[in-house]
Amino acid sequence: MMEKRSCCSAGRSGIDRSGGDPSGTGRPDQAGVHHPPAAGDALSVPESRVTDGMIYLAGGDFLMGTDDTEGFPSDGEGPVRSVRLDPFYIDPCTVSNAQFQQFVNETGYRTEAEKFGWSFVFHLFVSPETAKKVTQTPAQTPWWFVVEGAAWNRPEGPDSGIEDRLDHPVTHVSWNDAEAYCKWAGKRLPTEAEWEYAARGGLVQKRYPWGDVLKPDGEHRCNIWQGKFPDKNNASDGYAGTAPVRSFSPNGYGLYNVSGNVWEWCSDWFSPNYHVNGPRVNPKGPPRGSEKSLRGGSYLCHKSYCNRYRVAARSRNTHDSSTGNIGFRCAADAPGNGAE
Repeated sequence: MMEKRSCCSAGRSGIDRSGGDPSGTGRPDQAGVHHPPAAGDALSVPESRVTDGMIYLAGGDFLMGTDDTEGFPSDGEGPVRSVRLDPFYIDPCTVSNAQFQQFVNETGYRTEAEKFGWSFVFHLFVSPETAKKVTQTPAQTPWWFVVEGAAWNRPEGPDSGIEDRLDHPVTHVSWNDAEAYCKWAGKRLPTEAEWEYAARGGLVQKRYPWGDVLKPDGEHRCNIWQGKFPDKNNASDGYAGTAPVRSFSPNGYGLYNVSGNVWEWCSDWFSPNYHVNGPRVNPKGPPRGSEKSLRGGSYLCHKSYCNRYRVAARSRNTHDSSTGNIGFRCAADAPGNGAE
């Protein structure tokens, strides 16, 4: 049986609109080591300011992954294994438009979507005027439109804006863009292991951050697709697109929207099997790869097509790709641990 693809699977590698390698896009070198574009000199941020508002997690042992029958083994969701983590900090929310706007205002940073001149926008959000200008869509995921001028501050193209969505998660940010923001903020992206530990909220081997039932007592707990994908979204959870970063109830550790809303970049290179025999203490993923890991699912995920809003679910995309449903949250080392 053909496995359901991820609803976020739209990457720049399948669409050539770059006219070559734009300056500063940070391509991987021959050794597979990636050098993200600079965002100006890193600020010397006091540790107290970096961790202000972040959630401290003590780490320790937890069961990572799943053997759930609803999972996708080819994504590398299993096997369940015991992993040990050092203490770390993580943000309760994904980075918002307002926060990213501050970063841009202070540094003059230009995202890769702005440098390339386009990004992927879900077809239902594109205005009729903008849709007339769309000439390319990915063959396997035609609901993604290549929209000229789409970027973090113009999420649906040149005729859109974020003035009424400053408290929503920033989108159309590549992994490189997320890295640049983290450098500016004195933080970093979480590893996949840290992300899953935090997303589980202290629960052991549950399907969602709140338990095994998607809608306990009929209550929506996350922002995902409601209806028939990809053409009819009933938005019965209250949102057709992104929701504010503090929507719904947080999990047991105080994290918001770790299921649905937007996919979240992690620091790891993606591999479906490296972890099987990989490190069990502070795992950081393989040393190289071609795609970066994503966690959490998005507002486009639906059980009938992309059942990846479960805490153990995984996806991936190239480090220079951006879409209207990918964002990120930041992590930081706890005192004494040190970052590699």
